[in-house]
Amino acid sequence: MNDYKPPFTITNKMLDYISSIMEKIGKLDNYTNLNKMPHLRRNNKIKSIHSSLAIEANSLSLNQVKDVIDGKLVLGSKREIQEVKNAYKAYEMIKEFNPYSIKDLKKAHGIMTYLITLESGDFRKGDEGVFDEKGVCIHICPPPDQLDILMNNLFNWIKKNKDQIHPLILSSVFHYEFVFIHPFSDGNGRISRLWQNIILSNWKDIFEYIPIESQLFKYQNDYYEAIAKCNKNGDSTIFVEFMLNMFDQVLDEIINNTPPSLNEDDININKILNVMDINIPMTAKEIMNKLGIKSKETLRKNYLNPAMEKGLIKQTIPDKPTSKRQMYYKV
Repeated sequence: MNDYKPPFTITNKMLDYISSIMEKIGKLDNYTNLNKMPHLRRNNKIKSIHSSLAIEANSLSLNQVKDVIDGKLVLGSKREIQEVKNAYKAYEMIKEFNPYSIKDLKKAHGIMTYLITLESGDFRKGDEGVFDEKGVCIHICPPPDQLDILMNNLFNWIKKNKDQIHPLILSSVFHYEFVFIHPFSDGNGRISRLWQNIILSNWKDIFEYIPIESQLFKYQNDYYEAIAKCNKNGDSTIFVEFMLNMFDQVLDEIINNTPPSLNEDDININKILNVMDINIPMTAKEIMNKLGIKSKETLRKNYLNPAMEKGLIKQTIPDKPTSKRQMYYKV
């Protein structure tokens, strides 16, 4: 159907949210350059992965997710650890996926559900329903023989309207419609959130590092409630307003928690941050070895002190700065 259009209404509330979001993105662009702060980009990506999996009942903590990604030994279920590895690989490839390609969507699903489900990378072959915590079916998904038509219609619509409808609205409509169609036997929630990131980062690079999933995890009940209301109403308006509110809130958190911008003179700060892990103490000698420098005075003057002044690195014994047992960790 060339005239296919998902049912939703652009409201004044949506427009107000978009205005606020765009203002905050502009402020964030001026406040910090994420391209110069790889540790922040990586931290936000790990938050996205942890939260998206936690929404789907993965019990690994944020630190455990980080350890899995870092290749460390983690005690946990084999499935949950595999989910982290899969999600990290998929999120690392965000810029490689074409947001308007069903072939790429299936490829992403294959990566996200590798060794997790038999129908990895393929639309489901059986009927599906969504059940509440009491086991009551609250949504009967479209039958499998309609999936190719429904997904083609949805992808043709976002491709046709990518320059006519604001990407924040377009991606949120896609998110809801994808969840409603439920094209895969497993992993629909994870892929819907990933794909909204892909659509938005294709528009503005900064969205690759905005952990919207952490906000959705925080308001998980409201997230599902918004979907349920839209299912009942037959359109995605409420869900779009909800998602825009989430983006607006998470941008506030990023702005409030991001250190001041690093300029070209701070290149040494970037170097020391890149050789340290969050909350993992290191001795001065260990840091020097990682940086390839031999002078402790150079370390203090050009690396440690500037980073500590910006609040990016802290001491383990701050009340005794010259202690022989002093160690340093990245925050």
